[in-house]
Amino acid sequence: MHSHEAHIQNFFTFGQQILAFPFLIALIFYIVAVIVSNQHKKQWSHYRTSCWIVGCVSALVTLIGPLASLIHVNFVAHMIGHLLLGMLAPLLMVLAAPMTLLLRTLPVNTARTLSRIIRSPYFRFVRHPIIASTLNVGGLWLLYTTPLFNMMHEHLLLYIFIHLHIFLAGYVFTIAFIYIDPTPHPHSYVFRSIILLVALAAHSILAKYIYAYPPQHVIATQAELGAKIMYYGGDAIEMIIVYILFYHWFKSARNFKAAISSHSSYSNEPRF
Repeated sequence: MHSHEAHIQNFFTFGQQILAFPFLIALIFYIVAVIVSNQHKKQWSHYRTSCWIVGCVSALVTLIGPLASLIHVNFVAHMIGHLLLGMLAPLLMVLAAPMTLLLRTLPVNTARTLSRIIRSPYFRFVRHPIIASTLNVGGLWLLYTTPLFNMMHEHLLLYIFIHLHIFLAGYVFTIAFIYIDPTPHPHSYVFRSIILLVALAAHSILAKYIYAYPPQHVIATQAELGAKIMYYGGDAIEMIIVYILFYHWFKSARNFKAAISSHSSYSNEPRF
């Protein structure tokens, strides 16, 4: 029995290592890109570099180390991992502006090709606030209210797919609402604010649902504490997204007002 449990644990440890590898590569590539970019252009922001490093580390601690070992057997640890991998890491990595760094590091022709890919209908569709919210929050509802949560811990490929989805959906969700990198086809602040409010409400309701109706085979006390972590921890991270969105909105409105004032002043000047 113990031998079988050890085999299962080793099996999923291998899966976690597979998931950790892209974040290690991303961390190395970003730092190399910063070094290359700084040799030819003005210095890249230390703040953005720090965001990328902390974001990658936030994801890695859920895949390698003590927390990663607990995630399979403890729902509280699992929920901490959800916050780190699906919410905090994506937010920090978005704030690192990786696409901007990549575009200014790549050769001109390659950068233009990448820009065309970013403007493609597929990426426009995926990063639409409604689609991004459905993939992110809707995916979590599907995970915690169906047998999928238990199946994830029994099938390695499903485990890898779901964790990749959690991170990627969190990343796409973040870039759908706050524009740090160049964003083709931007949506209005009003529209993004309304959809974000609905998505945050759905996330909070899910936390309350887990508190009242724990996933199958999850101990009630762990489900209650995990739900609280999801509710309050999720709110804390989501408030950062709200703050950034509203800050950008304020700046945009102020710049627009300044531009109108400047134009009016110019129009009132005598013309020669």
